[in-house]
Order: sequence, then structure tokens, then C-alpha cells
Amino acid sequence: MKIRKPTAADLPPMKLILQDTELFPPDALDQMIQPYLAGDDEQAHWLVCTTDSEEVIGFSFSRLEQFTEGTWNLLAIGFRAAYQGDGLGTRLIEAVEHALADARMLMVETSSLDDFEATRRFYTNRGFTQEAVIRDYWAPGDDKVIFCKVLSR
Repeated sequence: MKIRKPTAADLPPMKLILQDTELFPPDALDQMIQPYLAGDDEQAHWLVCTTDSEEVIGFSFSRLEQFTEGTWNLLAIGFRAAYQGDGLGTRLIEAVEHALADARMLMVETSSLDDFEATRRFYTNRGFTQEAVIRDYWAPGDDKVIFCKVLSR
């Protein structure tokens, strides 16, 4: 497995990951990533995870939180279904943390629904602490759960 910055050629397989995981609509990817690919977005950080043969199997997207001192928000991390549960998410999170070496904090938001129990456990097992719950944020009965990890002080 390799982890690297994405290129324009990576967009089609990234859209397949989005289609599989339903992180956000695949059609939104172009608009979100184009400024980064053009070198015009220093407040975004993208990584792709590939097989040794360069097949894109996962990606992450983080954004600097405005008006903070070094707080980044991990907005998306996803893998093709065949590669989930193999420890690749841990390696990608570690790569994100390494890439954001000057960051003070990394946060992530997820859902309180039972379907996201494994997701919440994933972050807790990687040193993130649940910091807040905003009731009924996503929809009635679906709370936003916010996790944070201090990277540097």
C-alpha cells in the first residue's frame, strides 16, 4: 500500500469510493478538490491510498478550521468495501497526522446512529476523545458526535 497526494487522474476511482461509502455525493468531488489540485487551497489536505499497482482504494480529506490556531477537521476518510477492516484506515489516519505535523488538533464529526458504532469505536481506538454531542443535528434522533485528538501543544 502507498499513501500519496491525489492527482486529477485519481478522481474517477475516488468517486467510486464515494458511491460505495456515501460519504458525500460523488458529483461534489470535482468542485471540492479542484482548488487543491491547482495549488490554490492551502487550507485543505487530501491523501489517496493505493495498492502497489497504483489502484486508488481509499482517500482522506481534511480542512483547516477557520479562525483557529492549528485545528484541522477530518471531513472524510473512506475505502473501497473490499479493503475495509484491514488496518488501512489506521495507516491513513497516521499519514494524515504526520502530514499535519504542525497542527495542534485534529477533529472528526460522525453520527450517533447504531450504524456508526464501528466508526466511533475506530476513532476512540486511535486516540481520539469524544468531546461533544449535538442532539438531532443531522436529523431528528441522529446526533452529531465530535471527536478530537491533540497532535501538538
